[in-house]
This record gives sequence, C-alpha cells and structure tokens, in this order.
Amino acid sequence: MTNPVVDLRSDTVTQPSPGMRAAMAAAPLGDDVFGDDPSVNALQDKIAGMLGFEAALFVPTGTQSNLCAILSHCQRGDEYIVGQMQHCYRWEGGGAAVFGSVQPQPLDHQSDGTLALADIEAAVKPDDPHFARSRLLALENTLGGKLLPMAYIEQATQLARRLGLSRHLDGARLFNAAVAQSAGTGADPRSEARRIAQCFDSVSVCFSKGLGAPVGSALCGSKEYIARARRVRKMAGGAMRQSGMLAAAAAYALDHQVERLAQDHALARRLAEGLAGIEGLQVEAPHTNIVFVDLVGPAKERSAALLKHLADQGVLAVGLYRLRFVTHLDVSAAGIERAIGAIRGFFGA
Repeated sequence: MTNPVVDLRSDTVTQPSPGMRAAMAAAPLGDDVFGDDPSVNALQDKIAGMLGFEAALFVPTGTQSNLCAILSHCQRGDEYIVGQMQHCYRWEGGGAAVFGSVQPQPLDHQSDGTLALADIEAAVKPDDPHFARSRLLALENTLGGKLLPMAYIEQATQLARRLGLSRHLDGARLFNAAVAQSAGTGADPRSEARRIAQCFDSVSVCFSKGLGAPVGSALCGSKEYIARARRVRKMAGGAMRQSGMLAAAAAYALDHQVERLAQDHALARRLAEGLAGIEGLQVEAPHTNIVFVDLVGPAKERSAALLKHLADQGVLAVGLYRLRFVTHLDVSAAGIERAIGAIRGFFGA
C-alpha cells in the first residue's frame, strides 16, 4: 500500500475527525443573518465566555476576523501599530488600508518576536493634522509559532492603555500559545488562553488551524464592539446563513482538541531534533507546532530542489520566504520520521 502524503504545509489542511463530522451532521440550524442559528449562537457564547468577553462573532476566516477587528477599532484616517511579520499586516492583502482607509504603522520585531516597548511608544503620533491618528496596537500570539512571553504581553498592553490605544490580539493560534504557556506548570490551557486574552480589548481566534475545524474564526469583544464588527462582517460578505454546521465543528474542536495540541508541539520538536547537524541547514527551535528551516552556505540555492524532492517522497512543505513545516492532528510520529529521512536523504546526511 502506498504511504499517505505527509502534509506539513500548514495546520489548515486538517480533515474533520469522525466525532466532528457527527457533530456537524447533528447541528440544529437557523439563519445566522437573522441571528437565530442556535449552533452559531452557542459557539459565540462558548468562545466569549471561555476567553472572558461579553460577546463574539463567528466569521468565515481569520483574515476577515482581523479586518472586522481593525475596522471596528479605527476610522478612516486612523492608524494601527503592528509588527512587520504579523499576519494582519503582511499576509492579508492590505485589507485594513484598502477597505477601511486605516493606515498601518509597521515596526520591526525583536529576535523573540516582540515589538520593543520604546518603538511602540515612539510610533504614536502627536495629535496634529499632519499625522494619522494612532488608535490601535495589534499583537499576534503565537507569531510564526513563537510564544510571546506573558510578562511582555502585560507590559505592552499596559503601555498601550497608557498611550490611549485600543489593543487587539490576532490569536489565530491562541490555543497553541496557551498549551505551550501551560506546559510543565499544571495550569489549564483554557485558563491560560483566558489570561492572555484578558490583556486585550478584542481577540481573534481561528478554529481551522491546529484545532482542526474545516472553516471559521471568532472575534471576541464587548457587546458594543461586536455590534460594530457585525456591520463590517456584513459589508465584507461574511454573514453566512445556515452556518451552524461549521459552528458545530468549531465547538467540537474547543471541547475535544485543545489539549492534544501538545502532541503537535512534541512532533515539531522531534522534527527539529531530527534535522539538527545537517550541513547547510539552520533549524530554528520551535516553541509550538511550526518549524522554520533556512538553507545556508552552498545549500542556499537548493530550496526549490529540496521541496521537489520532498514532494516526490510524499512530503509537502512550503518555502515562501523560509522553509516551513507545520505539525497538526493529521501528522503522525511515523510521518515525521519519513520527513526527517527524506530531508536527510537529500543532503546525504
């Protein structure tokens, strides 16, 4: 029998588990545009309560969730302060600027993924007609798989509050962050997710990454804030009708697939360990479920050839700007060993 493909391109490629499919099939449905889909309403109440907010809004994608978030905090001519490598700045098509006339003010990241507090403060513009109005600080946790230190999150969000900025968290992989933060402490990952979230005025959470749902994200905030976001969602075409089937998958993921993220983190560490010592590879030690690999020296020009070799061996990865391998619930220990063997074979290691 042919070995199955080991798909390490992203944790968005997961398939719904049998239990999740059963929950989807059994979900009671209504019309979410009218606000009467019971499964959507239950999911929104669940994630809002879990993270300590008054309300939440179910949306199709994390990109739309961040767009709704920024446009609900900011008006035309405002700006948001954000990191150069954050998803809501670099990887979402410039949506806030294109659709909302909200200017991003990108800052360079420190080596640990944080934004220097002094840089944040220096980026806030004076109240003067020459400048866009500084309104929002956006952070991301995890960032490229890196866990932002809790002490830093508290300091940065306290600074933002002092400077009069609202605070948004792109928590697409918030539960990966929470599981990593709770490792070895005995803390409940859900409690850690809430502790992180409560530093912010709004939080976006993705269900279709490590949590394994097929579609969907949620934006959490105050009732007034979510009412504004609901209007933006409508304008952005994200108001779905009988979306309770998708919401039921997300609710199942919250109930059954949070703690298991630790398995993905362990497999990522194993992958990094298995690639250590290969000449021409520089492997970044993972915090969570993402392993970045840089080709260095004479191997630097072999990225495309390596990706083709891996695909021929039934191992999929991406190399948009660095080689990236992402573990998830559909990747097994055996799959990771196949990936290690294929990469070592390419380099003759």
